[in-house]
Amino acid sequence: MSTPISSNEKTAAASGMIFMIAATLIVPAGDVISKFLTSFIGPLEITLYRYLFQALFLFMAIAIFKGSFRFQRAHIGLIMLGGATSALTLIALIGAFKVMPVATAIAIFFVEPLILTLLSVFLLGEKVGWRRYAAIAVGMIGALVVIRPNWATFGWPAIFPLFAALAFGLNAIAIRKLSPHMSGLSIQFWFSTFAAGYLVVGLGAGALLGFFVFEVGSMDLPYLAIFPFQGILSAFTFYLFTEAFRRSEASVIAPFQYIEIIGATVMGYLAFGDFPDALTWVGTAIILMSGIYVFRRERQQHVAASVEAQRE
Repeated sequence: MSTPISSNEKTAAASGMIFMIAATLIVPAGDVISKFLTSFIGPLEITLYRYLFQALFLFMAIAIFKGSFRFQRAHIGLIMLGGATSALTLIALIGAFKVMPVATAIAIFFVEPLILTLLSVFLLGEKVGWRRYAAIAVGMIGALVVIRPNWATFGWPAIFPLFAALAFGLNAIAIRKLSPHMSGLSIQFWFSTFAAGYLVVGLGAGALLGFFVFEVGSMDLPYLAIFPFQGILSAFTFYLFTEAFRRSEASVIAPFQYIEIIGATVMGYLAFGDFPDALTWVGTAIILMSGIYVFRRERQQHVAASVEAQRE
């Protein structure tokens, strides 16, 4: 016999959905800002400044809420992996934003839940049935539908969002493993700090060897205020995502992430006049339907497992 869901649990689940919807509506604003900044500086620099300010504001948030910055030494490998994959995700996405519409890049990036499902099988030992494997295959076909015409127009950057999705999937695995031991804010703070550290070392070494020149000096002073604003926006978004997953089951709220496509399309059109073509929308629809099916199957499996555990 299943246990009735209390009114408090229903309220928490509903608030989790609200937090997720709010986060997905804000994320495209950061993407549009990143695309705007690519007119002045490169994706590597944008990523560096974003993570520097993001780490700063997450540090302030943890201090205000009296959270913990500590982590066990045994988890340093996961934290380093999280920092690296965070940096790679943003570098690849901003590199894509530089040449293609934000909505198109985000559409390709949304194969990430499908990639995460596969990674969970190999890295977390989770079991996936043939139906979900089939849905993943269909979703990848949808990604190819979006990528193919854009490859002819943009070249290699057309697959950058796919690389970003893989990096973000690995990032999510690291978060899953760390979540029982650290708070969401603490995890994101250390990921941001390590991501910024990698970029400082990498870009600094490149500058010393003459391979790279920092371009921030070419920006007008008013534009420099964008970086701390973007840091605040990112930190706030991470807070919303953390609260969403804390209040509701992932399989319930994860599909709401797809609202980001709407926000990315609207903001991209208003800011740059970009609007995806018909074939891109077809591929996007295939990706979204595949992802929603996978989420639905995961929820059904979770409910079935819960019922079985209660019977025992």
